[in-house]
Amino acid sequence: MPSHPLLSTTNVAKAYGPVVALRSVDFTVRAGEIHALLGANGAGKSTFVKILSGVHAADAGEVHVDGRAVRFRSPDDALTAGIATVYQDPALIPDLTVDENLRLSNVDVSAFQRWLAWFDLGDLDRSTIVRDLPLDVMRMIDVARAAARDPHVLLLDEITAALTADQTERVFALLRHWKEQGRAAVLITHRLAEVMTICDTATILRDGRNVTELETARVNEHQLVQAMLGASLEQEVEEVRGDNTSYRQDAIAFEGQGLSSGSVVRDVSFQLHAGEILGLVALEGQGQERLFELLSGDRKPTGGEIRVGGKVRRFSSPTDAVRDGVVLVPGDRLLALLPNLPVRQNLAMPLFNRLRQWMGIPRDERSRVQGAIDRLSIDTRAAAQVRRLSGGNQQKVAIGRWLVAGFRTLLCFDPTRGIDIQTKREIYALLRELAAGGAAVLLYTSELAEIPLVCDRVIILYNGKIVAEQDAAGATESSLLTTAHGLEVPA
Repeated sequence: MPSHPLLSTTNVAKAYGPVVALRSVDFTVRAGEIHALLGANGAGKSTFVKILSGVHAADAGEVHVDGRAVRFRSPDDALTAGIATVYQDPALIPDLTVDENLRLSNVDVSAFQRWLAWFDLGDLDRSTIVRDLPLDVMRMIDVARAAARDPHVLLLDEITAALTADQTERVFALLRHWKEQGRAAVLITHRLAEVMTICDTATILRDGRNVTELETARVNEHQLVQAMLGASLEQEVEEVRGDNTSYRQDAIAFEGQGLSSGSVVRDVSFQLHAGEILGLVALEGQGQERLFELLSGDRKPTGGEIRVGGKVRRFSSPTDAVRDGVVLVPGDRLLALLPNLPVRQNLAMPLFNRLRQWMGIPRDERSRVQGAIDRLSIDTRAAAQVRRLSGGNQQKVAIGRWLVAGFRTLLCFDPTRGIDIQTKREIYALLRELAAGGAAVLLYTSELAEIPLVCDRVIILYNGKIVAEQDAAGATESSLLTTAHGLEVPA
């Protein structure tokens, strides 16, 4: 059972100019505890973690480690005090090798290698340039590097969103090991099933304050949602879903016919109607990433064809797809953004791609950008640089740029991964609104609960092939998962 506090805070507050990120946070993590930190978009979770890890200093309040008051002036101070953090984005220099990154961070290589083996990555070539590694491997490197420091408290900020189910379970095994050793872990995640699976306690932040602390054994996911939003989950589902059977069966907006790409995508055919949200479900590595590359013009198929409005199209690049009204919201939102530029320039970016040399900016650009900001409720208090926005607001900008530019078919690859439940609800409602206006939406999601909530139909991809189609309203997580494993759903 959890015992004495290893890490605690009292009345911690932080503001960035006029933006108040934290108003007053009291928080306690005890020895032998896995503690979830939850909250809606902008609640202050990432800011709080940065204060605990020494990236930012608090404006007010106290931090205690093992009963002693501390004041961190840098991440090194936090590490010395026994607090190691794995941040929301990879904390690696992409143009250096893994070994070079380890040397820069002064990590015990032998300990790091032991944790890599724990994560089944013992054969990783540490001379590999980091940017050549998949995102999930980068995340596991970050976790192994943090664990190699042997901290008393391990902070994990939204890392499982980029991991496979197997990798996530290995991280959970690490957390259980930490717990058994009498240490502690803090987990930030928007996947409530993970909270119920691995965490002992959950602290809820809302508007920069902690509003409650709950024992996960005594609550369910719906109660966690209510604590974060003050709303009934069933009511939210009903409000978002509405009537999603109104798409036109005769209006085929976008289709793939026999699409193939080597052995990764094999003979994929589907039709997407105007006004329809078509869901796509697949386990990790079943060809969904490659399929979206083909559909968005990022890669040419080795067989088959794409049709837009019934006409065959051969996309040589994403620009060709955009010209035909086919646009992509990628799984990694930072790939869609220019992080050091302001919100307005990011939203207006597709308009500039259309301009001929020496032509001016469209006169209605400002109003169109403001319209997207208003429609998506984008928080622009930190608008000078997109990278300063919360993950949920960054995702809104990634979607909003296509509201500014206009489109007919929207390809969404896991658009709600790693964002809070309030922003998810807003994105669900936006997709339904776009479909009601005649847009066609193809939605891949790694969260199966989203399928009956927002989609009209769902297709399941297994081993690069479409193996089934289901009515989304009647789909269950059990039926989708069974089919996604290549098995038949029992009658």
